[in-house]
Amino acid sequence: MWTAIAQHITAQTGQAFVIHQHHSVGGGCINQAYQISDGEQTYFLKVNQASRVAMLEAEALGLKEMYDSQTIRVPKPICWGTVGSSAYLVLEWLDLGYGGDPAWSRMGEQLAAMHRVNSERGFGWHQSNTIGSTPQPNPWTETWLEFYREHRLRHQFRLAARRGGHFPRQHEIFMALPDLLAGHNPMPALVHGDLWSGNAAVTQSGEPVILDPATYFGDREVDMAMTELFGRFPAAFYEAYQAAYPLDAGYPKRKILYNLYHILNHFTLFGGSYESQANRMIDQLLR
Repeated sequence: MWTAIAQHITAQTGQAFVIHQHHSVGGGCINQAYQISDGEQTYFLKVNQASRVAMLEAEALGLKEMYDSQTIRVPKPICWGTVGSSAYLVLEWLDLGYGGDPAWSRMGEQLAAMHRVNSERGFGWHQSNTIGSTPQPNPWTETWLEFYREHRLRHQFRLAARRGGHFPRQHEIFMALPDLLAGHNPMPALVHGDLWSGNAAVTQSGEPVILDPATYFGDREVDMAMTELFGRFPAAFYEAYQAAYPLDAGYPKRKILYNLYHILNHFTLFGGSYESQANRMIDQLLR
């Protein structure tokens, strides 16, 4: 496997690369993660079963979409494919450190710039991808209401039902969606899609970077909402984002609606108390 991956890196970069060192690193919740090096060049490698190659390819293409926007730093995808029973994705290696307020302010400004990248095709993306390990459908859709209803909430409720979840007021949520989104007409913005604190970092040189996307074109507020779901980003991030691209009125309630998608997904993946958390969020939205 190692030789085949090294040969693929050489072919893609035009620079000879032979793996002299490889060791496991963090960042592999779903995949195995490695740092690979020839002593001069270093890359980040994700490995999974060959059947998961589409998931890794979608991640690579999502990173490329954001990289090409030239707005915020992401690890540059190098190559991906399969060898034997394994699928792999090779990314640029970034030395991560700790950033203070200036770095988080830059992240807010740069994310706002990425959110100004819009699609003329509507909401969605050119292919489906995954949120964690859960399939995430992204068919091009004209309106945000339809996209979020059908390809986010309804999709997750179906998956949660297979897991045995019980959400007695889900029909009411679908009926209430037009009111919950009334007067809100977002542009189809390029979004990260899975922007919790574990997927945002700062390099040792102080440059903000976002990782592990579930990319599509959607309401930019989905990213901002998720930054508040599992522990907020530093205050400097929100202040800079608001100064660069103020959020629309009504965001505090839409935040709950958008994070419901992620809590349902966490129930599908992990079960447990996420079911009751989702039901409490539904009750909040229907008050």
